[in-house]
Amino acid sequence: MLALVYVSDMESEMETHVVLLSSPGLGHLTPVLELAKRLATLSNSKVTIFVVPSLSAAESLVIQSFMSLNLCRIILLPPPDISHLVHADAAVVTRIAVIMREIKPAFSSAVSALSVPPTLFIVDLFGYESMDFADQFKIPKFVYIPSHAGFLALTSYLPVLDEVVKGEYVDEKDALFIPGCRPLQLEDVVDPMLCRSDQQYLEYLNMGIKIPMADGILLNTWEELEPATLAALRDDKLWGGISKAPIYPVGPTVTTPNRPIDSNKSEMFLWLDKQPSESVLYISFGSGGILTKEQMRELALGLQLSQQRFIWVVRTPVVAKSCDGSFFTVGNDCNDERLASYLPEGFLDWSNNMGLIISDWAPQVEILRHQSVGGFLSHCGWNSTLESITHGVPLIAWPLYAEQRMNATLLVEELKIAVRSKTLPSKEIVGREEIKLMVKRLMVDEEGHTMRARVKQLKLSGEKAWNHNGSSFKALAQLMR
Repeated sequence: MLALVYVSDMESEMETHVVLLSSPGLGHLTPVLELAKRLATLSNSKVTIFVVPSLSAAESLVIQSFMSLNLCRIILLPPPDISHLVHADAAVVTRIAVIMREIKPAFSSAVSALSVPPTLFIVDLFGYESMDFADQFKIPKFVYIPSHAGFLALTSYLPVLDEVVKGEYVDEKDALFIPGCRPLQLEDVVDPMLCRSDQQYLEYLNMGIKIPMADGILLNTWEELEPATLAALRDDKLWGGISKAPIYPVGPTVTTPNRPIDSNKSEMFLWLDKQPSESVLYISFGSGGILTKEQMRELALGLQLSQQRFIWVVRTPVVAKSCDGSFFTVGNDCNDERLASYLPEGFLDWSNNMGLIISDWAPQVEILRHQSVGGFLSHCGWNSTLESITHGVPLIAWPLYAEQRMNATLLVEELKIAVRSKTLPSKEIVGREEIKLMVKRLMVDEEGHTMRARVKQLKLSGEKAWNHNGSSFKALAQLMR
């Protein structure tokens, strides 16, 4: 109903044909699809989405579900073979960047073949090299960064840091200075900045150079969530020589289920219906996150010590150093019996009364919006973070890779809606006793009640941002004009 009201106010604007390009991986695809949904319904635009699919079964289901809405056209581009260009163990950032570079010829041909030429061009952050195609059509080109303003600040300022810092960033004595923002602690730098000789650093640096050249930058945040950082990014005295691209905060843009929760009465939801309000801790590490076998055992034992109800999405443990091993394959690992063998003896018997173990993938948004869920132990990917905020659920921050350490610090220190471990999960094992304490802090103690009240205020703030006079609604209208 809201969408119909919004369309009536925007339909006086000339109809546009918006072309979006999404890189592979649910963490990138989901926010692009949801932005497309906003554009199609709120601005009455024709929208075409180009997607580079991965091998993920979960990703395929998301695409099929979105296509059933008949709001936008989705065109799947053939994934290029990059085996001769990158090592099999190359970082996810490197692999995505190379995929998006190799897809350019196919993408250019597909855009040129459209029966209705595009009038607006939006790429996600990994598609920045395809921005130049907009010049062929003499149309505006935008970059959609499905993350927060602090991440944009770091990315845009990286070319300056690259010249100022001579050695490795993690070897610096002091936190990294970013104009108008809180200093970036060295333990919070994004993964590509951990080693300057790795190809993923060069790919990320190139993003920082090219993205500010867009005609505008969209962010999956809203004015009221990050007012100070957004104000700093718009300050010409601070950023005029680095980036002059207008910034459009159009968040929170999160997954909206296509059906009411009552229509999905699986065993899990029947169990949730029987639990007290806000008593269940939901545990998931996103589309890519994987734990080691030792960490899985400690987490299980910590949950058992806490004596709190839970739903845990469990995956086959990682055997290498990488914590993002399921990024391209999420939804493909559904062997419940094998997963059970990685958990401590007796844990499943105990959990029969206290919780549920879900293999590999779960309907996260439907779980978070259930009234029995009162906490989220999360990897702090930005999509999951926004889904938690927009459903009024505080978090236990468990960052693993990418920019998740930055996100965790934002949640704990600035927004104050999360607790985190003293041990950094991406570097060391978090022990069962610390896990027990974090769970009880969030689910039982007064501290958790305070965070729960605060995150519900942020939930209301996000809803207001998309009201008729809200900041994100106005930003989208301004962009379309």
